[in-house]
Amino acid sequence: MIGQPVAGVGTENEAVTLDAIRDCFEGIVPATLATIDPAGIPNVSFISQVQYVDPGRIALSYQFFNKTRRNILSTRQATVEVIDPLTVAFYQLDLDFETTESKGPIFETMKARLAGIASHTGMEGVFRLMGADIFRVRAVRCVVPPRLARPQPPVPALPALRRVLNDMARATALGELYDLTLDAIARHLGITNLMILVPDETRGALDAVATWGYSASGIGAEVRFGDGVIGVAAREKVAIRIDHMSSAYLYGSAVRDQVLAEAGHKTQESRLVPFPGLSRPESQIALPMLWQCQLTGVLFAESPLPLRFGHREEDILDCIALALAASAAALAAEEEAPPLSASLAQSRHSDTLSLRHYAADDSVFAGSDYVIKGVAGAILWKLVRAHVASGASEFTNRELRLSSELRLPSHAENLEARLVLLERRLREKALPIRIEKAGRGRFRLDVRANLALQEE
Repeated sequence: MIGQPVAGVGTENEAVTLDAIRDCFEGIVPATLATIDPAGIPNVSFISQVQYVDPGRIALSYQFFNKTRRNILSTRQATVEVIDPLTVAFYQLDLDFETTESKGPIFETMKARLAGIASHTGMEGVFRLMGADIFRVRAVRCVVPPRLARPQPPVPALPALRRVLNDMARATALGELYDLTLDAIARHLGITNLMILVPDETRGALDAVATWGYSASGIGAEVRFGDGVIGVAAREKVAIRIDHMSSAYLYGSAVRDQVLAEAGHKTQESRLVPFPGLSRPESQIALPMLWQCQLTGVLFAESPLPLRFGHREEDILDCIALALAASAAALAAEEEAPPLSASLAQSRHSDTLSLRHYAADDSVFAGSDYVIKGVAGAILWKLVRAHVASGASEFTNRELRLSSELRLPSHAENLEARLVLLERRLREKALPIRIEKAGRGRFRLDVRANLALQEE
């Protein structure tokens, strides 16, 4: 039964649970898989990966159609032996085969981690995941008791999580929530390379809206759905964790080259903000921020150290990601503000700022300098057009939400995230345009230049 101990014998005849031996599934020590054929002849082989699925199931990596695979399909039973790398205890798990998955969250999680293992062992191009074999765990036995005491974590999990959540609770605005969250994770958990990205479904991509620990802010840096641990976590809505990095999950020039190749025109390169990640990370983890089953963002962390993020860190960061999504939704749920009358006084400035808008991807340029694109770009263009046409400077979230031309997603909190991204990009580019809060559900466009608009 899910949530109950799996039947088995521990060191003193107590039940052993899968949750209690998750360190065995980190891939540090290879597992041994035993099967038998219909005639009862045994076969023993090493297996690349054992993946925890839930308190009653695990998944094994299916990479080759060999004798082990034939035995599993014919008898639908197996036994796997795993080793706890921290205590050097040995456990045997009796398994009943259920199904093979070749897509979806479990498969993608195993694919990402297997790529890291292959890269670390020099087996890239050899280790290719064909499927994730899901097994029901019938019994767990401790066959060699622990030889070493389990080391205590450097930061106790629950007190650290409590301090992070307390710091997050001080936020009164969405942008402040993003910054407080990353600051709290860095201070209380010692994870110092962090990022929050928000989705833009119209482009099938995510944009960095807050970063921590990098030499460049990278606000507005783009990651496509399905690219690297961030893109896979967003697409599958599942945590993706890699302890040994693979080139298949690196960002930067590889992602940029792919975007350029797909775009097929020279001006696309100027539409990209460089990804601010580490040049040689060894560990990465990405966790989806989910609210009412909707993806509202991805919390990302990385480290130059291998094995930096275990299942303990995954549990803590997953709780923070879920709290972040819920807090963002609460901050975005404002009372509907009545429409504001436009200010008819045109601004008078000696300087002129030329803005160009490309309808194909809603990208906006200030002169030849790329500013932003996607939904945030469409919002900026709508605001500056209204300002030039009528001198309007105050707007409501409601009027943006009801605007059909913006193609906003159905969940309202995405609008708030787009406004935070836009406000930060305008500030970072040092443009004479600012977005400021003007009350609940209202904001002000502060323009300190004459605007010359051009549509492409």
